[in-house]
Amino acid sequence: MSSTATLNSSETAALATREDIRNVVIIAHVDHGKTTLVDCLLRQSGQFRATELKGERILDSNDLERERGITILSKNIAIPYRGVKINLIDTPGHADFGGEVERVVKMADGCLVLVDAAEGPMPQTRFVLEKALQAGVKPIVVVNKVDRPDGRPHEALDEALELLADLGGEEQLDSVGFVYTSAKEGFATVDPDVRTENMLPLLDLLVDHLPGPTIKSDSPFQMLVTTLDWSEYVGRIAVGRINAGTINVGQSFDLHGVDANGEPVVRKVKPSGLFLFDNLGRVSAETAHAGDIVALEGLENVEIGDTLCATGSNDALPRLRVDEPTLEMTFSVNSSPMAGREGKYVTTRQIKARLEKELERNVALRVRMIEGTEAYGVAGRGVLHLAILIETMRREGFELSVGKPQVVYKMIDGKKHEPFETLRVEVPTEAMGPVMELVGLRRGQLEEMKQRGEYSLLRFIIPSRGLIGLRTRLLNATRGTAIIHHRFESYRIVEGEVPRRANGVLISMTGGKTMPFALFALQDRSELFVPPGVEVYEGMIVGENARDNDMPVNPSREKKLTNMRASGSDENVILKPPRDMSLEAALEYIEDDELVEITPQSIRLRKILMKESDRRRQGRNS
Repeated sequence: MSSTATLNSSETAALATREDIRNVVIIAHVDHGKTTLVDCLLRQSGQFRATELKGERILDSNDLERERGITILSKNIAIPYRGVKINLIDTPGHADFGGEVERVVKMADGCLVLVDAAEGPMPQTRFVLEKALQAGVKPIVVVNKVDRPDGRPHEALDEALELLADLGGEEQLDSVGFVYTSAKEGFATVDPDVRTENMLPLLDLLVDHLPGPTIKSDSPFQMLVTTLDWSEYVGRIAVGRINAGTINVGQSFDLHGVDANGEPVVRKVKPSGLFLFDNLGRVSAETAHAGDIVALEGLENVEIGDTLCATGSNDALPRLRVDEPTLEMTFSVNSSPMAGREGKYVTTRQIKARLEKELERNVALRVRMIEGTEAYGVAGRGVLHLAILIETMRREGFELSVGKPQVVYKMIDGKKHEPFETLRVEVPTEAMGPVMELVGLRRGQLEEMKQRGEYSLLRFIIPSRGLIGLRTRLLNATRGTAIIHHRFESYRIVEGEVPRRANGVLISMTGGKTMPFALFALQDRSELFVPPGVEVYEGMIVGENARDNDMPVNPSREKKLTNMRASGSDENVILKPPRDMSLEAALEYIEDDELVEITPQSIRLRKILMKESDRRRQGRNS
C-alpha cells in the first residue's frame, strides 16, 4: 500500500488526519485472548499462506511466552483492510510488564479494549487502559469468549463501559464502538445471540470508529523512539511513530538524548536503513511519512525516549516517563561448590555486560552496583518481571545467585514509604475463610467483597512486602481454586512487620549424593526438595522442616551393612515425591540469609553462609 498521506484538510493546515492508516494498541488482562484474537485476524485477512501461520499465539514468538501462555514483549504487525493499513500493537497484560505498555501506547491513536465475556474487566485491564487514556487514545470495546457456557456478554460490556467512565472517559461513552467475538471460533458479531461467519464486523469497527493519526502536515521531521530492537548484524534498531514531516533513506538528523549524567545532548545521526511494518514483518522503504510506524537501522547509542528531529529544528519531545520499580533483588556470581559446571557465563564482568544490555530495551528495569561488593541490585516491577529476566539469562548460559526480593522504599516528606498494591482474589465462597486469614496476617485490608454465583470476589489493599510468597500459600489453602491478581496502587507510610516464613529448612551438612535411606528417615519430619541420587553440598537447602528452626542434616548417609538380619528390619524404602520449585516459587520462598542458585540446568536453594560454624557465629553476633 502506498504510504502517501491522505489529508482531511488543506496542505497548509498545521494539523491533519491520515485516513489510510490506523495505529491500534490491544489492551487486555492476562488470558483474555488478545494474542489469539490477533491470530484470528491474521488468518482471515487473506494476506498469508497457511504455512506462514502455523500453531497458536503466532505473535508469542519468544519461548518463554509460549511456555507460560503470556505476552512479555510488545509486537507490531500490519493488516490491510478496505484500503486502510491497520497497525496492530499487541501488549503484555501483566502489570509487571507495564514498562512495555507505557511505551507502545505512545504509538497508537486508538485502543481495542478486550474483556472476557465471563470475567469482565480485571485489574490489569484497568491498569493498561488507564495508561492508554492518559496517552489520549480513543477506545473501542471487544467482548471476547462469548462462546463460554458461563459467559455474560451484556454485563461484561456494561462493566467495561463503567470502567471507562471511572478512568475519566465519560465524554467518550456515547461514541464508543463495541463488538462481541469468539477468537477461538473465529467470528465477530454485534449481537452475542447471533453467530456470524467471520471477523469482518471487528475489522469494520477498527476502520470506522477509530481515528487515523493526527499529524503536523507542514512541520519538519520529528519522531519519538518508543522501542528498541536488536540485530546481530546492524546492532540497535529504533522503532517509533513519525509525529511530523517525512524521512528519506540516507537523510541526516539530530538525535536529542541524554548523557550518562542525565543532561540533554544532541548528536548528528544518519540511519542506514528504513523499514515499514507490513503483515508479520518489516519491509524496506525509501520514504515514510507522518503517522507511519517505522524501524530505523544504523543509529549507534540510541535510547528509548530519544527524539529524532530534522537538522537544526531543536524540537525534542518530552522523554518517556515510566513508573518506578517496586521490587529489588541482588544478583551475584554463583559461588557454590558446583559453580561453573553447567554455564558458559559465570563471571561478574559477564553478568554486568548482560544487565547493561537488558537496560537498553527494558525501561522499567534499574541496575545499581552494591557498594563494597561485586553484586548488583536489580530492581523491577514485580517478581514475575525479574524472574523472566533471570530465566532468559539462564537459558543463554548464565550462572548466578539471586537474593530474596526486597521492596524499594522511598522517603516522602521525611517519612519512610513503601509500595502498596491492590490484590484481587476470586475464590469459591466456601474457601473464603483461609484467604481472609492469610491476607489479614500480611496486613491486607479488605476493601470490597462481591458474590458471583458460587464465587466470591475479594479486593484488598496490601503492602508489596506482604505479597512475597503469598500466592503459593493462597493456592495451597484453597486447593488451587483461587485466582489471584495484583497491581501497584501507591506509596504509603510503612506499616508494621509482615510475618516471615513459618517453617525452617533442612540444610545439608555434607557433600555427596542423596541416598534413599537418608531421605526416608527425614521425610517424616519434613518436606523434601531433592530426589535420591542428586549431588548436594554443604550449606544447600534440601527440604522444609516441620518446625520453625533450621536443622542441619546428612542426606548422603548410607545404611550400614552388617551380617545380622532381623525380620522387618529391611522394609521397602518408599519416598514421597519432592516439592517441585519453580523459579518464582523459589525466589518467594527464601529468607534474607538464603540465596537461589540458578544455572542453565538447575535451580537450587542454599544458605549465604554455607558452613554451620559460620552461621552459628553470625547468630551469636546478631
